[in-house]
Amino acid sequence: MSDEQKRILERQLWAVANTLRGRMNADEYKVYILGFIFYKYLSEKLELYVNEKLLARETYTYTDINPASKDGKEQLATIKDLALEHLGFFLGPHELFSYIVAKGKGETKSDSTFILEDLVKVLDTIERNAMGTDSEEDFKGLFDDVDLSSSKLGRSEKEKNDTVVEVLSHLAGIDFKLSDAKSDLLGDAYEYLIGEFAAGAGKKGGEFYTPAQVSRLLARIVTDGKKTLRSVYDPTCGSGSLLLRVSDYADVKHYYGQELNPTTYNLGRMNMILHDVRFDRFDIRQGDTLRDDRFPDITVEALVANPPFGAKWKGDTDPVLSQDDRFTQYGRMAPKSAADYAFVTHMLHHLADNGTMAVVLPHGALFRSGAEGVIRQYIIEKQNYLDAVIGLPANIFYGTGISATIMVFKKCRKDDDDVLFIDGSKEFVKQGNQNFLTDENVNKIFATYQKREVIERFSHRASLDEIKDNDYNLNVPRYVDTFEAEPEVDIDAVAKKLQALTAGEVELHDKIATYCKELGITRPF
Repeated sequence: MSDEQKRILERQLWAVANTLRGRMNADEYKVYILGFIFYKYLSEKLELYVNEKLLARETYTYTDINPASKDGKEQLATIKDLALEHLGFFLGPHELFSYIVAKGKGETKSDSTFILEDLVKVLDTIERNAMGTDSEEDFKGLFDDVDLSSSKLGRSEKEKNDTVVEVLSHLAGIDFKLSDAKSDLLGDAYEYLIGEFAAGAGKKGGEFYTPAQVSRLLARIVTDGKKTLRSVYDPTCGSGSLLLRVSDYADVKHYYGQELNPTTYNLGRMNMILHDVRFDRFDIRQGDTLRDDRFPDITVEALVANPPFGAKWKGDTDPVLSQDDRFTQYGRMAPKSAADYAFVTHMLHHLADNGTMAVVLPHGALFRSGAEGVIRQYIIEKQNYLDAVIGLPANIFYGTGISATIMVFKKCRKDDDDVLFIDGSKEFVKQGNQNFLTDENVNKIFATYQKREVIERFSHRASLDEIKDNDYNLNVPRYVDTFEAEPEVDIDAVAKKLQALTAGEVELHDKIATYCKELGITRPF
C-alpha cells in the first residue's frame, strides 16, 4: 500500500474522530473511536475468513445465511467452532458491523433504527463467545470502556443513538484493505490515531504511547544481529506500540506485556489483533508489574520499555516487595519516590543470558545518588550488564519536556571492558512545541551504537575504571565533551595582517602630512 493511500486512510479516520471531539476530551473519545474501529475490523476479518476459507465453493456468502432457519443454525454452529479455533472470536451475520450500521440507517427489515442495545449485546457477545477457549484472556473485558450509556454521547437516548450511528456510518465508508494479505495499513493507521490521541491528551497521553522514532531506535537495538526472536517482553506495555515495533526488524515468535491502566491494557490487546498477531502468539496481562509480576517464570531474548518516569512505589516498606529477589540483591531498593531502577532490576530479572534490553528513563536516573547510586554501581561493578547509555533530546515525549535517556543492558556483553556513551541530545527537528527524531537522527544514533564508534563530541567508550573514577555517575556530558571550542587562531597569520595594516597606516599618514604641508596646514593631526 502506498504512502499516499496510508495518508488518505489516516485523514479519514481522524475525520471520524472529529465527530466526537466537541463532546469529550481526547482521552475519552479515543476509547469509542478505537473500539469501534476494532469492532469493524473483527467483523470484516471474520467475514473474509468465512467467505474465502469456509464458503469458497458455495454460491452464497456469510451474510446470506439465515440464523433463524434449521440449516442456518447448524451451519453457524460449525462456522463458530472453526472461527474460534483459527481467529479466537465469532460474530453471527446479524452481529456484524455492516448489519448494525445498516439497521441504524434504516436499511434493514427492522422497524427500528435504534442500535445501542444491539451494539451493547454484540460487544458483550464477542467476549462471551471466547470464554472457555484459548483466546479467552485476549478478549475478556475488551470493550469495558466503551460506555454507550454515557451522557457525553448525547442528552437523550435518541441523541446518543444518532451520534453512534453517525460515527459508525463514517467508519463504514472506509476501506481497510483487509483482502491484501501483505498490507498492514489498518495497523499503521491505528498507531497513527493512538499517537494523535496521545498528543491531544497531553500528560495522560504519554502514559500509553512512545513516539514512533524512539520505538524504532529501541527495536533496532534489541534486534541487532538477530533475524528471529523467540520472545519479546514489555513490562509497561501501554498500547503495545513498542512490542509491535520490534517485529519490524525481526520475526517475533511470542509477545509478552503487562499494563496497569485497564483502558490502556485493552488498547494493547486490540492493537495486537489489529496487527494480525494471532491470539496464541501474544500474552498481554493487566496489573501492577512491580507489585504483581504476572510473568514470574519467563526469561526473554528482547526487553523494551518506557516506564512512567519517577513513579512512586512502596519499595522496602512493603513486606512482599522487601523480600522479592527482583529488587533485593542490589544493596538498596529503589527509593519510594522514584521506581525507575525498580523497573530496571525487574527487567534484568527477566532477561535471558543471550538477550538485550533497552529501557527509556529520565535523565536523572543516570546521576542521582543515594539508593539509585548504589544500584547503578552494583549493576556496573558486580554484574557488568550495562552496555550503552544514549542521551535523548528534551521534549520528545508527550506530557513532559524533560530530557530522557536510553540505557542498554546485556548479560553476556561482547565488549565487556567499556560502556558506550552517545550524546543524541541535539539529534532532533522542532515541529511546533514538540521535538522529533528524524530517520536520519535515528540512523546516526543506531549506527554509532552498532559499530561502538567513537565520534568527537558525539560518542565515547568509557572504561569501567573511568566510570568508577566518576563514582558511577553516568551523566553523558561527563564522558562526551559537547563543548564547542572556539576555532584555533593562527597567531602568525594575525601578526602578518597587523604588520600589513600598520605599514599601510604609516604610509597613509605620510601622504596626508605631505599634502597638508603643500596647502600650508602646519598642524594636520
